[in-house]
Amino acid sequence: MKQFTTGDLNKQIGDITDAASREPVMLTRHKKPRFVLMSYEHYERMRTGGDTRRAYHISEMPAEHAELFDEALDKLARGEGYDDEP
Repeated sequence: MKQFTTGDLNKQIGDITDAASREPVMLTRHKKPRFVLMSYEHYERMRTGGDTRRAYHISEMPAEHAELFDEALDKLARGEGYDDEP
C-alpha cells in the first residue's frame, strides 16, 4: 500500500488520487496512519462483501492457509522463490 502524508495530499492531489484509483492509499499525519483513500468501486466491493479476500491474524488463519504459508516460508528460507515468476 502506497503511503503519503496529509500534507502531500494538498500538494499532489492528482498523483495521490491516481494511485488510489489502482489500490488503497494510506494517508499519515505526524508519522501515524490516519486515513485510507480508495476508489469508490473498491469501497463498494468491501462494503457489499463482493470482495472475498480476507485478512487473518496468524492465530486465526485457516489450516489450509497456514500450510501454504509455511511451505512458502520454507521455500524462501532455502533461497528459492525470490525470482520465480508465476
